[in-house]
Amino acid sequence: MNLETQIMAEMKDAMKSKNEAGLRGLRAIKAEIIKAKTDPGANGIITEEGELKLLQKLVKQRKDSLEIFTQQNRQDLAVKEQEEIAIIEKFLPKQMSEAELIESLKVIIAEVGAVSAADLGKVMGVASKQLAGKADGKAISAAVKQLLSN
Repeated sequence: MNLETQIMAEMKDAMKSKNEAGLRGLRAIKAEIIKAKTDPGANGIITEEGELKLLQKLVKQRKDSLEIFTQQNRQDLAVKEQEEIAIIEKFLPKQMSEAELIESLKVIIAEVGAVSAADLGKVMGVASKQLAGKADGKAISAAVKQLLSN
């Protein structure tokens, strides 16, 4: 079942159960899907990789907003962002733990032959592709920097 079909089914359930937070998050995903499908060159089709990037973008936007709302003591808005993050993350693959991330990056560093911080770009290129959807870009970058500086 593709993402759009899944979202529509979940929206029906959320409407029936009057789940306002769930409905808000699902509508945001649906809007992004429609926007992506109407982009020039998309031909009305989104790949699975495109869906993954779309969901990650939505989560990142909400985390950024959450951080701002928390700094400004707007707990009412921060709670809404947290609810939407939880809904959107249900459709993302399970995120890697820090230990799993470090192990995967050690393998990638060995494959690429990176030895210093100057090789960061080579490692990040491979790691970003292999770990797409499984780990946050910031976490990957921080772990690579730490591993290459040792």
